[in-house]
Amino acid sequence: MTRPPSCAIPAAMLDRLEERPILLAILIGIAAQLLFTIGLNRPSILNFDEVHYVTAARVLIALSHAANPEHPLLGKSLIALGMLIFGDNPIGWRALSTLAGTATVVGVYVLTLALTRATRPALFAALFTMLGQMVFVQARIGMLDVFMGAFLVCAAVAFVNAMHGTRRGAAMTSWTVTAALLGASVAVKWAAVPYVAFAAIAFLWLRRGHPDRFGGMPWLTGLAILGGISIPLYFLTFAPAFFYAQNPLTLAKLIPFQLEMWELQTQVLAPHNYQSSWWSWPLMLRPMWYFYEPDQGAVRGVLLIGNPAILWGGLVAVLACWWAGIRQKAGVPLAVAILWTFSLGIWAIIPKSLGFFYYYYLSSIILCIVLAVAFHHWRDSVKQRDDWFLVLCVALFAYFYPTLAALPLASDRGFERWIWIPSWA
Repeated sequence: MTRPPSCAIPAAMLDRLEERPILLAILIGIAAQLLFTIGLNRPSILNFDEVHYVTAARVLIALSHAANPEHPLLGKSLIALGMLIFGDNPIGWRALSTLAGTATVVGVYVLTLALTRATRPALFAALFTMLGQMVFVQARIGMLDVFMGAFLVCAAVAFVNAMHGTRRGAAMTSWTVTAALLGASVAVKWAAVPYVAFAAIAFLWLRRGHPDRFGGMPWLTGLAILGGISIPLYFLTFAPAFFYAQNPLTLAKLIPFQLEMWELQTQVLAPHNYQSSWWSWPLMLRPMWYFYEPDQGAVRGVLLIGNPAILWGGLVAVLACWWAGIRQKAGVPLAVAILWTFSLGIWAIIPKSLGFFYYYYLSSIILCIVLAVAFHHWRDSVKQRDDWFLVLCVALFAYFYPTLAALPLASDRGFERWIWIPSWA
């Protein structure tokens, strides 16, 4: 079918790139890495929760004692690795985060390509992820969520490869990689635990009536691999704690320490100015100013806020995918709609006393896939209007960019330009 002229992506260029998906993935990765890296030294001082995680990374480098004990060690170890390579400075604090952000964008592309078997929705899903602003901000700060997200997106890619595997050996290899990546995600943050359970349930459900999926791997073998790889890998990431100068971890303390982490995770915290309820996150009622103060001779701000076109438009896409899945029996739209709903719904039951908008990070990534899948499924109706939607996304990203990348603002009240509703202040 001949494409009409496109305002955003020339049809001839896309035709050529569709024939070279690996090249397109490389180009997407280069673009994402450049976008996330430019101006990475802004702000020049610790930004929001970097005060916890960069400090904990410094302690890990020194192997002096336990710090930030409510979270596992892998994410903080990755921040520490960046600091060992690039130094204890803003680049070192955030360098590995940019790589995780790039891996997330490329992973979204590969995952959407595997789901739809079409390059256009895969490309748009990756672009939505780059322009959605949530990944951009988290890829430029030394926090844990970007690492957890990268591991989970890559685990989803490996899961789909395992599901489509026709030879048992290849399927088991992909499934083993899935298990390892899921274990790594939990080793960054316990918020990934529900996704391990989701993967196990999805594995059993997808095999139901289709025993040839996953290369015909028996269900018991699959569950054994999932648990036998993810759990030991999770515990292995605590290895640095065995070498602390003060109160080192021991095998006898390893399990009790998990109980201490649970108590810290579920403790009742004092109210916070930026707290918000899980149901409000899709509506973007309470974004978060990660940073707003003088730095490098100017007032600068970092606002964690989603691209309104993507986060609000994505909600329409979720409804469209649910409709396509239930009324039209469309498997891929239904799958991504279920995944997004699950990713948000778990926060209704996770025992956290306070919620924050950045907890919506994973859901916002899934929403980018939902949006691209919806455009692809309804392509005969929208008739390439996804190009115009992409132009809107680019324009909004450019509009918010000064408050995403900590550019100099005009005055102490410069933030008011981006306050659409009072709760954004």
